[in-house]
Amino acid sequence: MGILMCFIIFQLTAFITTKCTFEFIIKVSSVTLVGSFYLMCYNSIWLNAHNIKYVLEQFQKIYNTLNDENEIAIIEKYLNIFKYATKIMTLILMCGAGFMLLAIWLYFFQNKSQSHQRVQIATEYFVDEEKYVYLILLHISVAICIGITAALGGGQLVMAVVVYLCGLFRITSYRIEKAMSIRVFENTHLEKRTMIYKEIIDAVKIHRQAIKFSKFLSSHFKGTLLYTTLITVISLSLNIFGIFRNALFEKKETFVMHFGFVIGLLTLMFLMNYIGQEIIDHSNDVYSMIYSSQWYTAPLHAQKLLFFMLQRSSKSVEINVSGLFVVSLECFATLVKSSMSYFAVMYSIQE
Repeated sequence: MGILMCFIIFQLTAFITTKCTFEFIIKVSSVTLVGSFYLMCYNSIWLNAHNIKYVLEQFQKIYNTLNDENEIAIIEKYLNIFKYATKIMTLILMCGAGFMLLAIWLYFFQNKSQSHQRVQIATEYFVDEEKYVYLILLHISVAICIGITAALGGGQLVMAVVVYLCGLFRITSYRIEKAMSIRVFENTHLEKRTMIYKEIIDAVKIHRQAIKFSKFLSSHFKGTLLYTTLITVISLSLNIFGIFRNALFEKKETFVMHFGFVIGLLTLMFLMNYIGQEIIDHSNDVYSMIYSSQWYTAPLHAQKLLFFMLQRSSKSVEINVSGLFVVSLECFATLVKSSMSYFAVMYSIQE
């Protein structure tokens, strides 16, 4: 955290010794906000470590109570999906980090003879940059690696919780389907009716637990989601502007650096909204399962249970951020559109 904070501070101190032109403000802010985003990801996981631990422990207890082989297979399937998603996310973000570090060091080696242009990212360490240039570059490189690792680790923890939540919603649908597959007639033995009641009650219990944990996740991360979303949108706009401007002036190294930032920001923004969409879709699947099942053939008491469950599942379970927006793919499209709008405004001002 100290390295990330110093990385941000030593960029902001550049405003003390350098004339604040529009181009310079964009150059510093585009990198500083990315550093702030990484710092926010790190702090949010650090501050909520006990909450995440609590949720994961509760999931483990639920998993230990599963006796049905199909339910265990459902959870295992979702955990395998998580493993593949983790590998893909790690690969994309590491490629983004590689782009940025490659651009920074290439820029340094191409400008060795120009001491005032050695470091591509605008910083002010109040030391002789020519003498300590390698240490400055090392600090910048380490800060970028730590930031991406923090964002990656935090994102994967949250993704693990969401994947398990989706598994719980799928188990709920499975239990409803299993209960409705039991045929009941007027002269059916009481044992069969009891089996239906038990399956529906078990479905209700696990459905309530899934809703409880989704609310828990939303309440403890809504502040972090709000601030990281604002930072991401602004930072994305600035880095898109940096890509466009450096492409015009054929500054390849700076272009690659901004391109790497954009890859990382878009990846994290998409994944954050995609997992929110998955929660909505899986909660809606429970409603669809109950509605399409032959609930009217069930015993009267079972119909009442299903009716209350139908009422509750008719409202989608979603991650609502302070009442401003719902984390979903629609939100992702809106945020990208907003970033492009801000980029257009900056370009018109610069012109």
